[in-house]
Amino acid sequence: MEQKIMFQCDYTEGAHPKIMERLLETNMEQTVGYGEDDYCWQAAEKIRRACGDESLAVHFLVGGTQTNFTVIDAALRPHQGVLCAETGHINVHETGAVEACGHKVLGLPGTDGKITAEQVREACEAHRSNGSFEHMVQPGMVYLSNPTELGTIYSSAELKAIYEVCRNYGIYLFLDGARLGYGLTAPDNDLTLPLVAKYTDVFYIGGTKVGALFGEAVVISNESLKKDFRYFIKQKGGMLAKGRLLGIQFDTLFTDNLYFTISEKAVAQAEKIRRAMDKRGYTYVAPNHTNQIFVVMPDEDLEKLSGRFQYSYDSRVDEKHSCIRFCTSWATLDKNVNALCDALEAL
Repeated sequence: MEQKIMFQCDYTEGAHPKIMERLLETNMEQTVGYGEDDYCWQAAEKIRRACGDESLAVHFLVGGTQTNFTVIDAALRPHQGVLCAETGHINVHETGAVEACGHKVLGLPGTDGKITAEQVREACEAHRSNGSFEHMVQPGMVYLSNPTELGTIYSSAELKAIYEVCRNYGIYLFLDGARLGYGLTAPDNDLTLPLVAKYTDVFYIGGTKVGALFGEAVVISNESLKKDFRYFIKQKGGMLAKGRLLGIQFDTLFTDNLYFTISEKAVAQAEKIRRAMDKRGYTYVAPNHTNQIFVVMPDEDLEKLSGRFQYSYDSRVDEKHSCIRFCTSWATLDKNVNALCDALEAL
């Protein structure tokens, strides 16, 4: 039986060939462990340069959920929680990992997966002005993802506005960058790595979904979060003994602009699919230009496509339509994109 062509996520393949080559080339080298090797140091230096700030602390962890609960637990006191969009990954798709660390996730209604500076201000004011504030979870951090879980992105003005509100209320701003490369290379994006570093207290650069076998690079600008962060990594089970495996991957991704080059490819592939969907007259739940496409399609069309393609089911729209997600990645092949576009045209 012919295997279906997979468009359901952006981590179906392994790693970029250049990463595999580097891992093989260095396989028999002896290095110190726990991320204190030269490869991790080199990768951190390259990330600092890409962010335009030599003062940044850079740490490497294995996966996104682990990174999220490690950062959040390191930042918050026991009575504090984290504000995020109701659709936020930590609120929906991490099996209560943050709550398991003792911190409540405080969901806010979002628009196309995003929250605003005004919502953050209102949430902080509502807590402070409540006569029973000491009996309520105190907001201590704001969590954003960019791109969001609906594929949308924050503008530099939006991110700056949220950061300024966070500073005014003395809370941290944390940006989940699991798909950051796909956001920064979107045609309508005006953010850069230096701006992300400037307008957050901590963020991470996703590798798992952007070319690496596994791994996320945590970048910390806030001095209070830098102190003892490695203790939290170790305590949360994130300190990889063979840490150089993470360093080698990020050193490769940040050599010759590879991280952004492969991200651009994924975005371009998604744009081809969007054009084919536009011709069909489909609508989108949250229009965007990143690698995730949340499209509303007739069930009869989906039934015809499902025999050959895999996609992610999102939600029921009405009796005859569903919202589904098609996702491209750094590894998405031209022939697979063409096959999907041809199938859409033939419907």
